Amino acid sequence: MSLPKHIYRPLLASLFLLILGSPAVLRAQSPAPQLAVEPRMNLAAVLDKLVEKNAERADALQKYQGRRVYSLVYTGFPASFHGEMVVDMTYDAPSTKQFKIVSQSGSQWIIDRILKRLLEAEQESMNEENRARVALNSNNYEFTDLQRQDTPDSCSYILTVQPKNPNKLLYRGRLWVDSKDFAVCRIEAEPAKNPSLLIKKTEIHHSYVKIGDFWLPSENESVSAIRGGGRAVLSIKYQNYEILAARGLKSSDAAASASSLALTTH
Repeated sequence: MSLPKHIYRPLLASLFLLILGSPAVLRAQSPAPQLAVEPRMNLAAVLDKLVEKNAERADALQKYQGRRVYSLVYTGFPASFHGEMVVDMTYDAPSTKQFKIVSQSGSQWIIDRILKRLLEAEQESMNEENRARVALNSNNYEFTDLQRQDTPDSCSYILTVQPKNPNKLLYRGRLWVDSKDFAVCRIEAEPAKNPSLLIKKTEIHHSYVKIGDFWLPSENESVSAIRGGGRAVLSIKYQNYEILAARGLKSSDAAASASSLALTTH
């Protein structure tokens, strides 16, 4: 049994935002010395540093690989479904991702019609035009309401973001920025535009982990409430990262060579 088209098509559109509407690779510089005193910064200064450091890290990261676990659970009419897929991914700068499916289980319909389509959508999103349309910058977003909280992990700047246009691949909500690396470390948001009247609400949760000098996705989750009582939860867990090639960052005293840096998480 499969989901009716009037349910799975808008659901699929909302799930694409998990891939296309989030920063695909948010990377970090070397950490500042532990005893350094962090100056108070205004919103404009935080945004300038965020853009500057993201561009620097994007230029430095040349190649990495990792494993992902995709899981989709749908509960509601006409039945409940679950599908899971384990995928190995290799990234080559500036815009190439290769995927290899390691295993799959559960509903074959969910795997073929939704999870595999997410891989295709991510590959399509890597071209220059699509990246520009969803980039986290002042061309696409209004940034307001800078707050600061003291946290042990330095993920302390909180910004409110609003899309400048109702693009269904953009989002509105809050993002947390690391005060040392000026990299996004967490996002809590919802789509800028509801992909369908059949979806009441979609909540998006992203978290990022620091691997060497770079910040990469740790876990993504999209929770969609379907009118009529259905609920869909898509999660992507990222594991076993290895940085295979990277140039030294301008601000890093200990530049990692292209062949020497190999780090694993999870």
